[in-house]
Amino acid sequence: MTADTNAMIDVVAPDPLTERVRATWTAGDFGRIAKGYERGAGEFIARLGLEPGETVLDVACGTGNLALPAARLGASVTGIDIAPNLIAQAKARAAAEGLFVALETGDAESLPYANGAFETVVTMFGAMFAARPERSAAELLRVTRSGGRIAMANWTPTGFIGEMLRTTVKYAPSPAGIPSPLQWGVEDQVRARLGHGATSLTFARRLITFEYPFEPREVVSQFRLWYGPTLRAFAALDEPARDSLRRDLEDLWSEHNRVADGTTCVQSEYLEVIAVVK
Repeated sequence: MTADTNAMIDVVAPDPLTERVRATWTAGDFGRIAKGYERGAGEFIARLGLEPGETVLDVACGTGNLALPAARLGASVTGIDIAPNLIAQAKARAAAEGLFVALETGDAESLPYANGAFETVVTMFGAMFAARPERSAAELLRVTRSGGRIAMANWTPTGFIGEMLRTTVKYAPSPAGIPSPLQWGVEDQVRARLGHGATSLTFARRLITFEYPFEPREVVSQFRLWYGPTLRAFAALDEPARDSLRRDLEDLWSEHNRVADGTTCVQSEYLEVIAVVK
C-alpha cells in the first residue's frame, strides 16, 4: 500500500451537521448583530464575580462579548468558536484593547482541552446552537473542573428571540432530527442534559436588551443580511415567502419596540443557568 493510499484512508469525511452549523455562523457577519447586546453580555459576566487569574473558557465565543469583559477583570480567558471569521473579529477586538485572550477555531461538540481544564466555562447564545446537544453538554461538563461551574445564557421559547426563531422556522424548517436550540431554554431539558454531572443547578430568567440606532424595519434588514440563521432562511425561500417572512419579522420587532424615536430597543428573555460540576 502506498503512502498516498494511506493518506487517503486517514482522511475523515466532514461531518454534515457540523458543517451545517459552521456554514450558518460563517454566513453574514454576526459581529454586527452581537454589538446590539454587548451591555447585557457584560452584565452576565459581572454577576459571576470572576477572580484575577481564574481560568475561563468561552464556548462559541463569537466576537468576544463574554471573553473580553472576563479578560478585563483579569481572568485567564480562552475562547473557541466554530466560525473562523468571528474568531478573527474577536482577536482584533482583544488586540485593540491590549487584552490577552487565547482564541481559536473549534467545535463545541469536540473541545480540544483536557478534562477539568477550566474553573469556569461560559456560553451565551452559543453552545445552545450545536446540532447535538448531548455532545455539547458532555463536553461542557468534561472540561470544567470538579467544583467549577458552567454558566449558560440560553434563549427561552417564550421570549422575543424564541418567538423570532419560531417564526423563521415556520417558513424554513430545520432538518429532521435536529432538536430545537430553544430546548436549552427549558429548565427540565437543562436538568436532563447537565444534571447527572452537577452537584447543583440554579436557574434565573433574565432580560437582555437589543439596542440599535435605527428603526425596526432596518433591524430586520440587518438580521437578513448579517445574522446567519435569518440569512440562510431567506436564501432558502422563494420571493413571495421572503416577503411574507420579512413582514412577519418587521411586525414582531415593531410590536416589541420600547421606544418611538426612530431607534430600536427590544428586550428578550433568556434562561441563565449555573451548574456546579461534580
